[in-house]
Amino acid sequence: MKSTIKILLCLLLVVFVFGQGNFSLAANQAELQEAIKKKNEELQQVNTQIQETQKQLGAAQGEAKTLKKEIAQTNKQISQFNLNIRSSELIIEKLNLEINSLQYDISDTENKVELKKEAIAEILRQLQRVSEETPLTIFLKSSRLTDGVFEIQGLKDFNNNLAIEVSELQTFEIQLNNALGATIDKQQQVKNENQTLKHKKIISDNLKKSKQVILTQTKNQEKIYQQQLNNLEKQQIAIFDEINKVEEELRRKFDPSLLPAKRPGVFIWPIKLVRDGGIGKISQIYGETAYSHLFYKGKPHNGIDIEVPIGTPVYAMADGVVTAVDNNDMSSFLKYQYGKYVLIKHDNNLSTLYAHLSMPLVSKGSSAKRGDLIGYSGNTGFSTGPHLHFGVYWAPSITMASKPPANGLVPIGITVNPEDYL
Repeated sequence: MKSTIKILLCLLLVVFVFGQGNFSLAANQAELQEAIKKKNEELQQVNTQIQETQKQLGAAQGEAKTLKKEIAQTNKQISQFNLNIRSSELIIEKLNLEINSLQYDISDTENKVELKKEAIAEILRQLQRVSEETPLTIFLKSSRLTDGVFEIQGLKDFNNNLAIEVSELQTFEIQLNNALGATIDKQQQVKNENQTLKHKKIISDNLKKSKQVILTQTKNQEKIYQQQLNNLEKQQIAIFDEINKVEEELRRKFDPSLLPAKRPGVFIWPIKLVRDGGIGKISQIYGETAYSHLFYKGKPHNGIDIEVPIGTPVYAMADGVVTAVDNNDMSSFLKYQYGKYVLIKHDNNLSTLYAHLSMPLVSKGSSAKRGDLIGYSGNTGFSTGPHLHFGVYWAPSITMASKPPANGLVPIGITVNPEDYL
């Protein structure tokens, strides 16, 4: 009877101590959760502003170009990118709050684990003291029959409690491991986002410089702007015609049976689309002749365009080796062909092109894994607005050619419909 009461008192003491500490933890957790909620709301507001600005930028793409509109568009892109930077800052702040919240969870669960171990140890100590007694000896030593019955029933209850305590201990240990794993994941996310923020600030500086370049090269005069723009379009059309002539000849001689069998999943999308929970919108598919008034001249489009804000992460579509990283632009105003681009060759003899980037992150000869961050989308090259152009080539057909007045080299080869392998 006395041993049963002693165990009960020990367990009650453990519960009381745990309850006192848990009250303080709960208060701190509530404050953190409220702070996280506010960060989420602010992040949502910033992302909504980014989307609204993107709609405005998209709506202006079909308008006739003037110097005033060009500067206005650049200012809007800078404004949008400042929001983009703020979005990264909020993500970092929110992640740090979530890590702090997880630290409380870890501390709380560690306390639970220790208290459960203490409770189990106490039960085992008390059971050890009476383990040699049989129901008969318990009855014989009891002054009253009811005391003996109570003592035996108490021992059975302790055995049941021991099983419960052990089960709960295992649950707490699983919770602790999960919280530790989540903390490591979020710490890595903070590291990645800090790197992204660093890159975004570089892109932002480049956007601000591009505005000054436009004003300098046009001498801030509409007439000079229009003259240079007309020359730029003529030069780009000439480059396009020359490349298209070579590629048409290659297509006529090509045996399509050499291509890998068409099947979904060979590649992933380089940018997550709206339909998949992302922000990318397809603005032109492979083979379309839209925008022919610009420079396609009724010829089929050799890739897929995804409309996204400048600075959107771009990912490798499959494992491969980077075979080219180049920039065709002469300046922030004299923009040609693909601008800043990355070309990756894959094991299946297909190569993927990622063009109009604001900032490539890989170098020629480096390896890229499926889903690796390889750069950020932009508006470099001869572009109607911020977007990613990506294409798929039959790798053995590719030659790298210089096409003045554009800078650097451009890939020329047989293109295939990316959607055949996505």
